[in-house]
Amino acid sequence: MSKESTSTVFKAWEATVRKTQAARKRANSIFGLSVDHDHDHDNSDHDDHSSDDSDYGPEDMIYNADKILANGEYYTGQWCENFPHGQGKYLWTDGCMYVGEWFKGKTMGKGRFSWPSGATYEGEFKSGYMDGNGTYTGANGDTYKGQWVMNLKHGHGTKSYFNGDWYEGEWRRGLQEGHGKYQWKNGNHYIGEWKNGEIYGKGTFVWSNGNRYDGTWEDGMPKGNGNFKWPDGSLYVGNWSKDPSEQNGTYYPSQSSSDANLEWNRQDVYNIDLKDSKICPGEKVSILPSQKKLAVWRSSKGNGVQPRRMSVDGRVSVGLERPLDRMQMWDGDDPAAAAADRAASTVGRSDQLDDHDRDLVGLTVEERGQMKVSKTSRRQGETISKGHKNYELMLNLQLGIRHSVGRPGPSGTLDLKPSAFDPREKYWTRFPPEGSKYTPPHQSCEFKWKDYCPLVFRTLRKLFKVDAADYMLSICGNDALRELSSPGKSGSFFYLTNDDRYMIKTMKKAEVKVLIRMLSAYYNHVRAYENTLVTKFYGLHCVRLTGQPIQKKVRFIIMGNLFCSEYTIHRRFDLKGSSLGRTTDKADTEIDEMTILKDLDLNFIFRLQKSWFQEFCRQIDRDCEFLEQERIMDYSLLVGLHFRNTSAAGDLIPSGALTPTAENEGDGTPKLSRADMDQLLLDPSRWASIKLGLNMPARVEKTERKSDCEFQLVGDPTGECYEVIMFFGIIDILQDYDISKKLEHAYKSIQYDPTSISAVDPRQYSRRFRDFIYRVFAEDTP
Repeated sequence: MSKESTSTVFKAWEATVRKTQAARKRANSIFGLSVDHDHDHDNSDHDDHSSDDSDYGPEDMIYNADKILANGEYYTGQWCENFPHGQGKYLWTDGCMYVGEWFKGKTMGKGRFSWPSGATYEGEFKSGYMDGNGTYTGANGDTYKGQWVMNLKHGHGTKSYFNGDWYEGEWRRGLQEGHGKYQWKNGNHYIGEWKNGEIYGKGTFVWSNGNRYDGTWEDGMPKGNGNFKWPDGSLYVGNWSKDPSEQNGTYYPSQSSSDANLEWNRQDVYNIDLKDSKICPGEKVSILPSQKKLAVWRSSKGNGVQPRRMSVDGRVSVGLERPLDRMQMWDGDDPAAAAADRAASTVGRSDQLDDHDRDLVGLTVEERGQMKVSKTSRRQGETISKGHKNYELMLNLQLGIRHSVGRPGPSGTLDLKPSAFDPREKYWTRFPPEGSKYTPPHQSCEFKWKDYCPLVFRTLRKLFKVDAADYMLSICGNDALRELSSPGKSGSFFYLTNDDRYMIKTMKKAEVKVLIRMLSAYYNHVRAYENTLVTKFYGLHCVRLTGQPIQKKVRFIIMGNLFCSEYTIHRRFDLKGSSLGRTTDKADTEIDEMTILKDLDLNFIFRLQKSWFQEFCRQIDRDCEFLEQERIMDYSLLVGLHFRNTSAAGDLIPSGALTPTAENEGDGTPKLSRADMDQLLLDPSRWASIKLGLNMPARVEKTERKSDCEFQLVGDPTGECYEVIMFFGIIDILQDYDISKKLEHAYKSIQYDPTSISAVDPRQYSRRFRDFIYRVFAEDTP
């Protein structure tokens, strides 16, 4: 071992000794007790144990223990195989405490968690999370009683706020969503639909003076059709909006009403009546139970060394398993002495360090042969600079987009007339180099620009919450587009905006016809299902270069980039559910984070949290039914994975392989774990950035294919899991089952198994696609 690495080992060891000494001092000051090095070190003399747990063998019996841990924390209760197991109480040095049921070191079952602030949660736990039915009482007086999923209110529940307000109804991911009733302390109340913690949809608001509004809401305000009724029977019916110019309606007086209501101003509802009826934000939890780690240490128990089956990408067998694969609580053994022994033995065996991983108090040494992921993000594509063959085409595209988006359009309403979807609804604009009345001068050649169904795509951008100025800046700003290195299988070229938000794809005339034909159905589908996984389309255009001998037409579709994220995408999969030709043609050594892997390259099962998995299944069914009705086939589910736990060298670390000691060492090495996910749950506004298929915390379980089955689509699970951030969506939705695909199906069916080829009838394709997707996605269970 080099002097530098030896020095690093001893620095890590010294840090552990200092940390252990400080923990001992805290333990003495908090509990007034000393750590008994021999207490419970050997449990062979204990008679109080249980044998009803089938997960443990006879040598791992449950017994009662009182343990003051070396870092100053305290546990009393049932114990088994170096873990709390059964009923027990754990007290952390910061004042947090859990009393209740444990399973192999995790809070599991019924229990009570209390914070030093005085807040408490009493109810059900799963794998350390508040999950099930439970009651949370905040330090400020907030009380919630109802259903929970992974530390968030999810399901039916009732919340009483400290200011006297209360809400009873449905919750989703920590916020009111669904149907519910909110009662303000001043007597006003609302009954109706909610979304993301705001009044949204149809509902009724009743004021304490008897006035009421029945109608539609958006972002907590009346928006759309609705009526306002007074106690005397007078009625106002019309269209509501915070913008007075968009309001219109009719007032209907009652026979017994006075003339006072005639002086009423509709804007008073926004500026006065609803001013004091805000939704109480409630208390934010300072720390979550699942973030409270137990004091654990790696055990050298178990000398068997098991060979790895294959690398994370499922291609090569690698190295050997580390023997340090068991976790145990700090008990009678002196951690500092153990660290010293480990350091000494490590320094004395430098030849073994060359062949195997060794972990010492958070120091990770590279393991040979293990698949690595890139620690830095590499940008896709080649920047289109002056001199590039498509430089003028890019300028034309940017000029055309700026013209289309900047052109005034009708005021936004999501209800479009059938004429907006008419295939003849397209407009040509001429762009001479010297400029014109409607276009600016430019340095490119003369071209013509066509907009297809501009009102529809303008409304789609509004529906997808795309700001027009940001959209124009991304595509038409000072930064050039980037062209991907090679065209797709269809021959189309792809361009990315500099900020990675949008992807531009060249299209064939047949694809344009398919999109225009299905545009009305597509619009209705994405409007009805906010969580749809189908590609988001923002604009459809055509450039005709008139200055060339042959007038060339280039058609473009502008789409959202599924992988636009702050996370590095380490693995990409394009999944269809077919096997013929569904493997990458790259050598193993050439596969990197930019490689698009296919069905036969897939070596993971994707495990989603229960509520997300249920929503995923529902949305896959809806989207596939839509595509089937539109006679679309050959689409794919594009999946991107960001692995959360990686070593400094880029090696993947399975779930549970990081110790809290390793996580807390300040060695500058990124150490990510499930605790990072908890940070998202602390703040509902951050959780709102997680959507179906976007920024989704999940787990993936490695699979292994049988060696005697060459075309096994889904391998057998191995039990080795990794924490990931997932991105996924349905792409390539513009291929209909035309005559060319029917001929392809007939030809390939003669040579290959008809069920293995991609070109099949849309109904059969949809069924096969769903069957495959439901095999590679599963519910994540504790």
